[in-house]
Amino acid sequence: MKTQSFVRTTIFATTFAFAAVALFSSCQKDDETTTPQPPAPPQGMYIADTVHYADKGATAYNFVYTSTDPYGQPVQLSAAIVLADSVVEKRHSRGFMLYNHISVFRADECPTRGANDIEKKMVGSGLITVSADYYGFGVSEQYGQAYCFADANAQASIDALLAAKKLLAWHGYTWDDNLFVCGYSQAGQTAMGVVKLVAENYPDLHITLAIAGGGIYDLPATYNYMVTTDSTDQPGTVVQVILAYNNIYNLGIPRSDMFREPLLSHIDEWVLSKRYRRVQVDSLMGVSRLSQFLTTDMMDLNSENSQRLIAAFDHSNLCKGWTPRGDENLVLFHSSTDNTVPPVNTENLNQFLLQNGVQAELVINDFGSTPESDAHTTGAMWFAILAVNRISGILHIKPWSII
Repeated sequence: MKTQSFVRTTIFATTFAFAAVALFSSCQKDDETTTPQPPAPPQGMYIADTVHYADKGATAYNFVYTSTDPYGQPVQLSAAIVLADSVVEKRHSRGFMLYNHISVFRADECPTRGANDIEKKMVGSGLITVSADYYGFGVSEQYGQAYCFADANAQASIDALLAAKKLLAWHGYTWDDNLFVCGYSQAGQTAMGVVKLVAENYPDLHITLAIAGGGIYDLPATYNYMVTTDSTDQPGTVVQVILAYNNIYNLGIPRSDMFREPLLSHIDEWVLSKRYRRVQVDSLMGVSRLSQFLTTDMMDLNSENSQRLIAAFDHSNLCKGWTPRGDENLVLFHSSTDNTVPPVNTENLNQFLLQNGVQAELVINDFGSTPESDAHTTGAMWFAILAVNRISGILHIKPWSII
């Protein structure tokens, strides 16, 4: 394991260095002009710790900020700012990348707990990356995660970005006017959720480019596809999304009406304990067909419980119910053989965007699979390469290595 050197700091470390110069500029009685006091540190947010990765030439500022939970109530969340040491030295960057993390199950897989390998590679762009833990991880670990909740996770990301800008400005950082929004799988959904919320609520935010890959943009269509084909390459994700929507929307569907044994008796340990990674949950379940862990009731798309669940899923449907701003610059990526997040998601989203006058760059191909990696996982690697190429082209820099 590579050595990481940890340097603890707080947001108040530099306050008095700035305050020392706040003296009267003249002692004359009729001169009331004074040197301006330095701005107060941003309220409701603070840097919890700083981590320096010497082998990567990168630094992470893990911080806490105020956002909203899936119920719309104020909550403290956490996120990571990751930037190259060269940016730290110059106090200037090419702009920001709002990098949304993929599906995570285990508590230590979130950005502020050190799971930021992609972010450390992305700093080769000269951009500052901001990655929210989302509700249910980091400082909000005690709560169940809002898995595949488009608006909730997008709001957490936007609030993290706005807080990061305030914190960095207070520490003397400046940046070019570039904002890239990036994400794959659940994070692809979050990336498009950010695009939606920016169009609805943030007229002053301009996204240079949003790159979304393999995202769950149409949850009802996804559930319909999985039940109809009775297959999934990542069964743990299906369990997570059903549990999250049943819980947060207070549907009250008993677990015994949703899940079969042995999963039923092990949900708390395998899925909700946050002790296992997604691949470990899949291994513990040991199934590949939905009918092996979902009840007959849940496999019937017309049953009362299925209909209630699908209605809840529809709240996160990004293929309807919002109006794009019109200046969106989008790249949509999907593997045509993806059996975890079926390509119907990107197809439906693209059709919705076209109907609203937005022409996205559409990349749908068979990116293959291996005995060790399903098509969804393999697609993530190709998505990263695509993202680097598109970003470097806009910034007029050479593509940097992230493999």
